[in-house]
Parts: sequence; C-alpha cells; structure tokens
Amino acid sequence: MIVDQADDVAAPAAPSARRHPRRHHAPDHPPRPGARTPSVAHRAPSSPAAVSGLAGLWPAPSAGVPRTARRVLPAEPTSPKEARAFTRATLREWGVDGAAADDALVAVSELVTNALQHGLRGLPRPLPAGPIQLVLLGHPRRLVVTVTDPGERTPEPIAPDPVRSPEGGRGLLVLGALSDAWGWAPLATGGKAVWAAFDLPAGSSSATA
Repeated sequence: MIVDQADDVAAPAAPSARRHPRRHHAPDHPPRPGARTPSVAHRAPSSPAAVSGLAGLWPAPSAGVPRTARRVLPAEPTSPKEARAFTRATLREWGVDGAAADDALVAVSELVTNALQHGLRGLPRPLPAGPIQLVLLGHPRRLVVTVTDPGERTPEPIAPDPVRSPEGGRGLLVLGALSDAWGWAPLATGGKAVWAAFDLPAGSSSATA
C-alpha cells in the first residue's frame, strides 16, 4: 500500500481540544470533480474528536521536497514501541525536536495501536507479515506521520481501553488534541491511511532542509 495512491479525505482538529493554537491548512489540491462531500457529524463543541472530513483534502506541504522514512510493522503488541523507536531515531537525524517531536511520538504510538486494535479486526488469517506501514514525511516547516493498515473500517474516535491496550489506545482523540491537522484516506490498493500533521518552527533542520 502506497500512501500517495489514496482517495484523499481529511479532517481538521477540533480547536477547543488542541494543546497548541490552531493554524490554517490549505489542501494539497482541490476536491476531485464530482467528489461527494461527506456530511459533518454532530458532536458536542467540547469533544476532542475531529468532525467528519471533506473529500479531496490532504495535508499541504510547504515548499520543497520532503524527507521520507518508512517502516513496515508486524501485527504484534511490540509494534507501537518499535514505531516510537524508529520515529525517535528519524526525527533526531532530521533535527526535529521539542514539542513537535514529542507530539509526533505520541501520535505514532496511538496510530499504530489503533491500527492493531481496529485496522486488522475481522481480516482473514493468516495476516501478511507486515500489514502496518509507518511513513514519516519531513516537509520544510511541517512533519506528517502516516500509518496504513489493510482494514476498511472508517476511523472513529472511541474511548480508550487501558486493559486491552496498555501501550495506548486513545487514538483519534489524541490526534485531535496534539496535531495541527489530521485525517484519513482510503487507499486505491485497499485499506486506509491515517495521518497527523505538525507544524515545525523555522529553526529546525527539517524546516531548513
């Protein structure tokens, strides 16, 4: 599964739940002609979950070619820890630190946990050797983390289950609180990608690359 094969569907983070001030994000490209816009879910204003997304949106990169790092992950309970270690090492190499790096590490852990809990549910066994993929994109002034899984379930914020998932499980609630934007996209090859975008300060190495 390749992330850029997606039929793009994005959702903005809820402003009331964010740790950082909300910043404007424009789409990479306009909605496809004839694309259907999903209806917006009715949620309480205080809910940390994002509302339903709009067809044809994807996190818009700043100018420049992004750095890219990928990791294929097994359907194992240790995958969130492996994903965090890979992300930490990659961000250190890219010179990304501070709040953006901390938030990205939490987001990666939650996205992989969510993929394990929900993205693989109901799929025929045996599963492929590496059904989950982590993709990091280091744009100038923006970091995007994406996790793909072969499941067809629409991502929906749910309450965490600390018994089933001590590694995380807060999933989309966390994305809405920590990221500058988040969304999900069905993949042309099957399955979906869920992403979170984090704006980077001007002084970071990735921002000046």
